[in-house]
Formats: sequence, C-alpha cells, structure tokens
Amino acid sequence: MSLFRTKNLDHMIAQSRAAGGLKKVLGPLDLVLMGIGAIVGTGIFVLTGTGALTAGPALTLSFVIAALACGFAALCYAEFASTIPVAGSIYTYSYATLGELVAWMIGWDLLLEYGLATSAVSVGWSGYFQSLIGGFGIHLPVALTAARGAVPGVDTWINLPALLIMLVLTAMLSWGVRESARLNCIMVCIKIAVILLFIVVGARHVEPANWQPFMPFGMAGTMSAAALVFFAFIGFDAVTSAAEEVKRPERNLPIGIIGSLAVCTVLYVVVSAIMTGIVQFRSFAGVDHPVSLALQMAREHWVAGFVDLGAILGMSTVILVMSYGQTRVIFAMSRDGLLPERLSRVHPTFGTPFFATWVVGIVFGLVAAVVPLNILTELINIGTLAAFCLVSVAVIVLRRRRPELHRAFRCPWVPVVPALSVLFCVALMTFLSRSTWIAFGIWLAIGLAVYFGYSRRNAVLHRPENTARAA
Repeated sequence: MSLFRTKNLDHMIAQSRAAGGLKKVLGPLDLVLMGIGAIVGTGIFVLTGTGALTAGPALTLSFVIAALACGFAALCYAEFASTIPVAGSIYTYSYATLGELVAWMIGWDLLLEYGLATSAVSVGWSGYFQSLIGGFGIHLPVALTAARGAVPGVDTWINLPALLIMLVLTAMLSWGVRESARLNCIMVCIKIAVILLFIVVGARHVEPANWQPFMPFGMAGTMSAAALVFFAFIGFDAVTSAAEEVKRPERNLPIGIIGSLAVCTVLYVVVSAIMTGIVQFRSFAGVDHPVSLALQMAREHWVAGFVDLGAILGMSTVILVMSYGQTRVIFAMSRDGLLPERLSRVHPTFGTPFFATWVVGIVFGLVAAVVPLNILTELINIGTLAAFCLVSVAVIVLRRRRPELHRAFRCPWVPVVPALSVLFCVALMTFLSRSTWIAFGIWLAIGLAVYFGYSRRNAVLHRPENTARAA
C-alpha cells in the first residue's frame, strides 16, 4: 500500500453532496462573519501589547507582513475550497494531491493548532471575565482562577471559567451549525462596534510624538513581532472547514476567506496605530489588556469598560469558530478511516458530528483548565505556518495533475503566488524559538506512531472495494 496514494476528487465531491450528510445552511455573510469571529480576538485585545514591546510603533508594519503571508495563503485556500467543497480544510486538499501520509500529518498538525488555540483563547477569556466581574465586587476563590503554577507565588489549582466557557460553546456547536452561526453573528457585530468605538474615541488622543522612533528595534524586531502577531490571523482557514455546510460553496467560500481576512487586516493596522499613538509603547510591559489600558491612560474609562466587554465577546467567537473547525477536520479524518468511525457520525436531529464535538470540548476545556497559557501558545503559530506552506504547494501540484478540473475561483499568478506564500511562511517560522521547533517535532513523531499503529491499516481508501477509487 502506497503511503502517498491520493483520493479520487470526483468521488470526494460526490460524497460531500450525498444525502444524510451535513446540512447546507451557510451563506456568504455567515462565512465572512465566521472568519472575523475566528480572527478578531486575542490578537487585537492582547497580542497588540506584546507585539508593541517587540516592534514599537512599527507594529503596524508587522501586521502588514503577517497579513501578506496569510493573504497569499488565503488565495490558495480559496481555490481549493471552491474546487473541492469537502469538510476537512487542508487535510482534505492534501489527501487529494500530496497523498495519505502527508494528509495525515497535516491533519494531526491541525488537531494541535485548533485545539490549543481554543484552550489558549479560553484562558485569555477567563482573565477578562474575572476582571469584568471584579469590577462589580465579585471574586472567585483563588484556587479556581488559574491553572497550577500559572501565577507565580499564588496557590491556584484550576481555571474554572476557562473550562466552563468551553463547555457552554461546545453545547452550542453540538445543537446545530445554524444556531451557532446566529450566535456568532450577534457577538461579531457587537465586537466590531466596540472596536469602531475605540477607533473613533482613541483617534482624538493620538500624540504623533509617541510614534518616534518608528522602528526602535530595527527590521529584526519588526519581523519577530510579525511572527508573534501571526497568531492574530489564525482562523480564516477555519472557514474552509465549513465547506460541506455552505450553500453555493464555489462562490461563497472565496468571499468568506478573502473578505474576512481583508476586514481584519484593516482593523489590526488601524487599532495598533492608534494604540501606540495614545501610549508610549514601553508602557505595555506586563499588560494583558493593552487596548483598554490606552483608553484608561487617555481618561476614557467608560469606553475602556466597553472594550473589556468586547474582548470577552471577541474571544468567545474565536473559541466557537476554532472548535467548529477542529470538529470538522476530525469528522473528515474519521470518515476516511484514519480516526475511529464514531467521530464521523452525524446526529439525526441536530445534523452535527455530536460525539466529536463533545470530545473536543471536554478534552481541550480540561487542557485550558490545568495548563498555563505560556505553554499553550508555543506550538500554535508553527503548526499554522506549516499548514499554509502545504496548501500552497498543493495548489501547484493539482494545477499540474488536473489542469482540466473546473475551478470556480483560480488563485492568480500560479506558481508565483503560492511560492510567495511559502517564502513568507518559512521566513516567519525562522523567527520562532528552538524549543517550539523541538516540541513541534515531538508532536509530529507521535502522529507518525499513531498513523503506522492504527490509521494506515484502517484507512477506507485501502479497503479492497475502494481501490479503484484511488487516484
């Protein structure tokens, strides 16, 4: 059995349209808001402060560089999503072009990326939530406020709010994608309104002198910040995981992917420019709420309160959409036999992968409850960058193998744009720490052990009756 056997594209598309599958209920606005919901959260409310300490006012340039890397990859994603409207994102695309082993490894990578992203964001959500209720004089027992060892010198045991928000949003996802999309739309609209309020109010307090020197740590600092704030753009690829639940996927998926990324890039650049214009960037040292801090220092305390609320809603939508994306990747891998079959069962009433959704919610809710935030965030960026590199390579491969295949959206200037995507992503990966590379290698080694121990012999593609369907 070949490790690089690919799936038949025509069969994959027919399978996605078969009766009894996921419900097709999402339109273009749902997808754009889903993308914004996944992207705008921790990045704009937390990482802007950390990034400013690394790049200074040049943080705006760091966001542009990170957005370019994502933008090139987004064009590649859009071509695949419109051509192969099947659940599973880059895992599915890799299975159709680069082979089973590559598909398994990138799917294994996505499980880590999406899972730890939801855990990390829920920990950030917990901090803002505790700050908000603290303003009303409500305080949780110290032992329930953070994971053990997360706060130096404080005896904490478990992050209860982080676990609870994961379980609440998991319940929403398990009941139905249409209901989850409606909740996401409401929260995204409120979140965007809060950010626009910050822009309008904060612009009046900008002091251009705070932007000097613009690049205090040189280009190296700007690139390091770009590698860090790249986390802020993670999420637009989760839109592709909804492929089987989209009406007119050939049209709506490219709109959702590119539209959400464009809106979020503009918001990030404007907010970071205003924030570093209000406050000298060194003031953000040790601060986990930089946007509201800028307003507090501008004595706009009432707006700062709204920003805290917006941060809570913003992080909620990130958790919701990233959890959604992970369950759909698991659904696709299970349907292919690479994971246990029960994970791809669709609930007869809710039309969702009910069991897989709750497995994800419980497991990564517990991870958020007991693992400190700094450990959670180490692997997220490198996993995403690796995925972006693969989808870019896959576009070139599929163009050469199946030039006649109908593509509702075509990535422009192939192979130049995919090559630029790989170049930008690899450049950002080189600025990540050595420990991150080592940990990522260990995770991939575990994935190889699972593949050769279980997935390879259970793959649907390798069953005798399906051999003819292999490409």
